[in-house]
Amino acid sequence: MGGSDRALGGAMLLAASFVFTYYTTWAMLLPFFDSSNPIHDWFPAREWAVRLPAFILVVGLSAIGLFLGSTMLKESRKKAEQAKMRTA
Repeated sequence: MGGSDRALGGAMLLAASFVFTYYTTWAMLLPFFDSSNPIHDWFPAREWAVRLPAFILVVGLSAIGLFLGSTMLKESRKKAEQAKMRTA
């Protein structure tokens, strides 16, 4: 079990390093290259460097809010059912 956890952690670290390097190059280093440079062909338009993280942030915060809301709703239903059982 420990070996598979290490392999998964290593793969996640490698993926995160690749995404960080790609995004940093795209958002911060690409403006310094001439627009005729072929490196521009490897990246989407620069406006997506802002739109994509904003979209991911909105989706992630929405998922967290939905999870918290559903958990609170389940807990309140469970407490109401326990209170109902005590009075019956």
